[in-house]
Amino acid sequence: MKKHLISCKQYDNHEQLETLFGLTAKVNKPYYREDYPVSPCAYVAENKIMATLFYEPSTRTRFSFEAAMHKLGGNVISSDSAGQFSSHAKGESLEDTIKVVSQYADVIVLRHPEKGAAQRAASVNGSTIINAGDGDGEHPTQALLDLYTIKKRFNKIDGLRVALVGDLTHSRTIHSLIYLLTLYKDMNVLLCSPKEFSLPEEHIAHLLEKRVKFAPWNDVKTMLREGKPDVIYLTRLQKERLDPLKKIITEHQWMGWSFGQEELELAKEDAIIMHPLPRLQELSTCVDKDKKAVYLTEQIKCGLEVRTGLLYSLFYNNTI
Repeated sequence: MKKHLISCKQYDNHEQLETLFGLTAKVNKPYYREDYPVSPCAYVAENKIMATLFYEPSTRTRFSFEAAMHKLGGNVISSDSAGQFSSHAKGESLEDTIKVVSQYADVIVLRHPEKGAAQRAASVNGSTIINAGDGDGEHPTQALLDLYTIKKRFNKIDGLRVALVGDLTHSRTIHSLIYLLTLYKDMNVLLCSPKEFSLPEEHIAHLLEKRVKFAPWNDVKTMLREGKPDVIYLTRLQKERLDPLKKIITEHQWMGWSFGQEELELAKEDAIIMHPLPRLQELSTCVDKDKKAVYLTEQIKCGLEVRTGLLYSLFYNNTI
């Protein structure tokens, strides 16, 4: 295990993931004891400070990290619009900001619009850096919570058929999840996207290197009928990664790319539908109350649990 969490490439085998998931389950297990009403886990981060330094908007990632830190008895300092309200607005470099903030905090949760920003931060930082999304690079804790959600539902990961649907070019959640899936056996990955938003070559190369079965699809309904995925992982169009002209053209084309009632009926009875959120028109609200949908329930709960487990490991075991 490492001091920083920058990329899912840091995990060499699925045993490391299973260890984290086991710890996560233990830390989040309800604690009942009349003579000691507060779980010992509640004090593991006592007198520790976490800084959430977000240069891009966030709801679930920032709040779940902050909630996890509070659950462990720690403290939080936060900037949720650091691009505007930190010294970045005056021209300060990321490296200088990190050098300063690391003197205030034991761990920095960083979100930044530039790919590779988390690695840059780790290279100059005395505190732990957790990558909460760097441009269209990676989002490792999202991938960990996604995998944990899948594991809790199916009680396994080996042998599952996982459909990754939407903007595969720019989705950092998918880029991270790809690496974790390749650590398991007999995986079958269905890559479903408009041709203009297919998975980048570096990730295709990784699937080939790990000899993971995969196939591209350009139509959601056909993929559901013929591919029969166990997991349907939807992503939105990453508009913030597009130039203004391409954004206008693409938004019009994207209107026909959505998951609604017809798609829901084509999905396997025991399949689950996931989404890292926020969603746009790619996922209809008519899906929300179906038993297959976990993106507003289990997936959110697992996000808090996994981030609590990660912070517990950091402060208790000095690893992450």
